[in-house]
Amino acid sequence: MSTEESEVTRLAKAARIAARELANCSRAQKDEALSLMAQAIVASSPEVIAANKIDVSNAISANVDPAIIDRLTLDQARIQLLADGLMDISKLPDPVGETIREFDVPSGLHITQRRVPFGVVAVIYEARPNVTVDTAGLTLKSGNCALLRGSASASETNLKLVEVMRSALSKSAVPVEAIQLVSAESHESVGELLKARGLIDVVIPRGGGALIERVVTESVVPVIETGVGNCHVYIDKSADFAKAISIAINSKVQRVSVCNAAETILIHSEIADEFVPELMRAFKSEGVTIHGDDSVSEYAANAGTQFKLATNSDWADEYYSLDIAARVVSDIDEALGHIQKWSTGHTEAIVATDDVAISRFTSELDSAVVMVNASTRFTDGGEFGFGAEIGISTQKLHARGPMGLQEMTTSTYVVVGDGHTRN
Repeated sequence: MSTEESEVTRLAKAARIAARELANCSRAQKDEALSLMAQAIVASSPEVIAANKIDVSNAISANVDPAIIDRLTLDQARIQLLADGLMDISKLPDPVGETIREFDVPSGLHITQRRVPFGVVAVIYEARPNVTVDTAGLTLKSGNCALLRGSASASETNLKLVEVMRSALSKSAVPVEAIQLVSAESHESVGELLKARGLIDVVIPRGGGALIERVVTESVVPVIETGVGNCHVYIDKSADFAKAISIAINSKVQRVSVCNAAETILIHSEIADEFVPELMRAFKSEGVTIHGDDSVSEYAANAGTQFKLATNSDWADEYYSLDIAARVVSDIDEALGHIQKWSTGHTEAIVATDDVAISRFTSELDSAVVMVNASTRFTDGGEFGFGAEIGISTQKLHARGPMGLQEMTTSTYVVVGDGHTRN
């Protein structure tokens, strides 16, 4: 029987060793490494774009959905945004060592709870090379070593990005093994990551429902669950019409291939006759197809908006396209009931001026983020001031919503005595 270690085991062991070294790096050393990584990515943009073109060409040949190709594609502007994200992370406070609480107990012991890194974090994700850079930056700044397992569809891009970032780390005090790429060529590597308890501290999936379900179901390593985004916008009877139109359009159209794009819009019946025709015309001008029930079909027909009769799957779908489900609801209770039934717990938005409606919406819904008079597209680590994000967590333990630096830490209690013994 062969005793040769698998790639996952070898990389994870190297990461555990590097994690101890990284834990001793100062903020200045980590920030310098992030700056070097940002500079290197920009300087290497021609090579990164060339590698990305191979992945994009392969995706086009395989008839991959245009929304996925959009996520996959890098150009000069997007590469600059990746570098900017790393620089933003470098300017954020270092969470490692931060005091969460500090107190004395009657025995005379002094107790401090401090933030510390997880150690080794595996991130399994699909065709989004920006995740490669965002994750590398956030894990490094929070003192964690990253095992990155992207999809085969982005393999050339990810390989080049990691090569560039590791080269930058070789010029810094941060160990090169703080960022490692697990080959996407082996289907077994995902399963190995999920079974590497003792070598990997946390697994984070970022992608579609099937990927997340597999990780949550199969992993024996602790998982921070990110979720798909069936996001809702509810237009209350008290809404300002102009703001409601603007928010609805931005939530759906600004970028359709992301998890914080709106997939369902609900309109209070008392404003339907006046508001819905305006909304339908606005959606028509943006090329949006309405998937609606009888409550909106006539409005869509009169406005000439593309319309499809909704089925139950439409209320559950994450379209990743210029499609949105729509219905008129009798009141806020029906809106809340619809959202509670179909939501994935990601982001919901209300457009309203009535304080009672706003209070009910924000207190009765159980989603990671609830927007009031703002687009669902603001559910984003960068928009929240986190520099970037590992993902949007829809679970209820530890991390919820956009996951930034603090969410990439756990804590340790440091207990100081003076020869204390317990009776």
